[in-house]
Amino acid sequence: ARAIHARSPRAYMPMVTVNCGALPEGILESELFGHEKGAFTGAQYRHKGKFELADGGTLFLDEVAEVTPRIQVELLRVLEEKRVVRLGGTEPVRADFRLVAATNRDLTEAMREGRFREDLYYRLNVFTIQVPALRQRPEDIPMLARSFVERVALSLDREPPEIRPDALRLLERYAWPGNVRELANVMEQAVVSRPSGPIRVEDLSIVPGGEEAPPAETPWSLATVERDHVAKVLEDTEWNISRAARLLEVDRKTVYHKIKQYGLEKDD
Repeated sequence: ARAIHARSPRAYMPMVTVNCGALPEGILESELFGHEKGAFTGAQYRHKGKFELADGGTLFLDEVAEVTPRIQVELLRVLEEKRVVRLGGTEPVRADFRLVAATNRDLTEAMREGRFREDLYYRLNVFTIQVPALRQRPEDIPMLARSFVERVALSLDREPPEIRPDALRLLERYAWPGNVRELANVMEQAVVSRPSGPIRVEDLSIVPGGEEAPPAETPWSLATVERDHVAKVLEDTEWNISRAARLLEVDRKTVYHKIKQYGLEKDD
């Protein structure tokens, strides 16, 4: 999100971030849309919401799937009109913003279950960037680990330590259930606990018993065979999910899961 903002014409305007999963509904509503003085008990002054603060810049909504249905309605209205009405107010305030939203949940499944509005989903889903889990891109781990080490060392006014090759191999084999945030935490602890010398295997506070990432697929691995078979069935049925599910003898939900799991895409 920060990279998108920094490379856009809005780079010199504010980037405002909201973690939608960290705030109760009432507080999130006030944070997003703002409120007027006296709008509710304790509202002693006018408060500008994040949409107003992001005027001319970028608003990043993290964990957008956690937004409640009531706020989803208000969010859709603001996206459609580019105008915000503060809580307790009547006059709409115009806001020019770029919206970037992120979630680790499957929004299409949330839509089918009625937990996320279909119209809001299509309003948000203008351009999608799928970020694979860290365990699915082990080639990125050394670069990310060194970046986190440099960041922490800089904050401590120290020279960034090297990471020993055997420590890097352990990082690449680990499954990282906590994804990139877990890697950042592990490298921060390693730098803080290692005042001098390179970072060793014993400096890595990886959770004991943590699963190792699965080995790379071979041409005859079960995962490869399954992926190729699902792709062939989808191609033969012209991506008719219902027909593909019948041929594979599974339900539609499983077919969608396999498409996402293997990153399958329909040929134009």
